[in-house]
Amino acid sequence: MRTTADRIRHALLFELIGLIFLIGGGTILTGFDAHSLGVIGVVSSLIATAWNYVYNLGFDRAMLRLRGSVLKTHPIRALHALLFEGGLLVLLLPFVAWMLGVSLWQAFLFDLAIAIFYIVYGYAFNWAYDRVFPMPEARGYAPSNSQRA
Repeated sequence: MRTTADRIRHALLFELIGLIFLIGGGTILTGFDAHSLGVIGVVSSLIATAWNYVYNLGFDRAMLRLRGSVLKTHPIRALHALLFEGGLLVLLLPFVAWMLGVSLWQAFLFDLAIAIFYIVYGYAFNWAYDRVFPMPEARGYAPSNSQRA
């Protein structure tokens, strides 16, 4: 399993890079002002950073209990990203609606678009992170056919 320091590095890098994409790309694509997106981005980033730590720790513990390993196959990575974003969406929905001055439905659609981006981004980031900062037990690891499913 990853150390606390590694988990903190992971969470901070993930949120910093994601924040750059959210404010820059979000302003261009949505027409919302950069200030509102910046506030949403920073508050969401702080909440997501805490959620990231708690969620990943819980997910890894569940994987250890269910599979005996924290090494993730591609389908497990996809499930990991979907569950993370779903939980974060529920946590952030009221704040986003209030900040943008829109209905909960409009905030949900906005959040859904952001979540879709973050699912793809989360998958890619975590894959790259595991390659740049591999866990000791992953060095030389090649999943067998039964573990790829």
